[in-house]
This record gives sequence, C-alpha cells and structure tokens, in this order.
Amino acid sequence: MPTVSATLTVMIRAARKAARGLLRDFNEVENLQVSRKGAADFVSRADTKSEEVLKEELLNARPHYGWLGEETGSFEGKDPTRRWIVDPLDGTTNFLHAIPHWAVSIALEHKGEIVAAVVLDAAKDEIYAAEKGAGAWLNDQRIRVSSRGEMTECLFGSGMPFAGKGDLPETLQDMARLMPRCAGMRRNGAAALDLAWVAAGRLDGFWERRLQPWDIAAGILLVREAGGFVQDLNLEEANPLKTGSVIAANAEIFDRFTKVLRT
Repeated sequence: MPTVSATLTVMIRAARKAARGLLRDFNEVENLQVSRKGAADFVSRADTKSEEVLKEELLNARPHYGWLGEETGSFEGKDPTRRWIVDPLDGTTNFLHAIPHWAVSIALEHKGEIVAAVVLDAAKDEIYAAEKGAGAWLNDQRIRVSSRGEMTECLFGSGMPFAGKGDLPETLQDMARLMPRCAGMRRNGAAALDLAWVAAGRLDGFWERRLQPWDIAAGILLVREAGGFVQDLNLEEANPLKTGSVIAANAEIFDRFTKVLRT
C-alpha cells in the first residue's frame, strides 16, 4: 500500500496481532479432529480470544469510539458518530475443519457509513484494505473489480443455509436462476473474503441473505473502492448493513446479475 493513514495503521496492526494467535490455534486444529467437542470448544475459545485482542488494540488507540463485535456485542462510545465493526474469525466452520480460508475483518463506521476497512486472510498472508475515496489494496497492489461483461464468463460466490438456518428454498431458487447463466458458483464459507475477492476480481459477484453487519461491513467498502457496486439484495434499504442481505458485482454485469436474482 502507498502512504497508510493513522487509522488504517491501527486497524492493520490490530488484525495482524489477532491473527498471530489464530494462526497458532489453527495449527492445532487438525490434532483435535478426533474429539469433536474438543475441537469445537477450542475454536470457540480462539474466536473469543481474537476479539479480545482486537478490542484491546482498537479501543486503546481510539478509546472514544463505539463497538460492534460478533462475540462481545455492542456499545456506544463517547463519540456516538464512530464505531468499530469487527468479526474476529470469519469462516469459523472452515477453521474448525482445518481449511485455510478464514479472515479477521475490521471496519470503521462514521455516521452510518463505512469509511475504512481491513480484511486479513492470515493463512495466505493477504491483507485487503480500503479507505473511503482512497481506493482498495491487496498487500502492496491496487485492486479493481473484474471487467468481465458476459454473464456466461462470470464466477459468483454466495452462502448456503446449513443446519436449519436460513431459507433453503429461496437459496435453491437463486441458484436455479443463476447457474444456467454463468460460468460457475462457489460457496467458500467466509463472506468477508468473498466480498474481498469481488474487489480483487477473483469473483465477479456475490450475494447472500441474513448476514450480520460484521460479516459484510469491511467487504462493502472494499468492493466500492475497487470500482464495484453494492446494494441491499431486496432494495428494502439503502444500506445493506441494516438488512444483512447484500449483492455486489462489477459495474459491467451488476444490473443483469441483480435482475436474475430479483426476478
């Protein structure tokens, strides 16, 4: 990255510190697979420890900001216009199964808008970062969404309901409409990284329903700063953070992509 602001410096430092503990824990997960309960409990503790590190680092640096975290809930800071939105371990199920596809996600919200974002894919040593108006970056390289303009050439990402969560019929309907029109679909299991991959042009689009703000906050800014479009999937709100339903894609295919899923 070029000159990094003080805010992004704080965010990147916090993400890397949390990731060091997660990487140590990740290397132990395979040894725990023989004990289902042991592995699940271990990963739950790793998730909690990661958020504790992030909370300490971010609030020490910006003590007046508010907080929204997956594990520790939310509170308003002395500065009511700003808050951290944090997912300490996006892709927990991948982590639990020793699949190296998970991330630490940090976003800074100001007056309801995401203004800074960091998504760290520690297993691959890839750090995505963006600030409003300053573009999006992967490590030291500026990133842009893909330029593919034909749906049949495009690769899309999404999530799928599991263990009774979500709406399976709705998701199957989405897939039935989209799959005949595209080059393929991926269910990678980490929404923050799926959106980062849209920003980097690895995926051409992404959609998912019933997500939490910490799943998508950082990714929304990454996509927009990389030249992509992001909306609420059902157009119920201007801000997808309020609904948890998001659709993102490059500018070339966004309208056609959304038309397929909104039919």
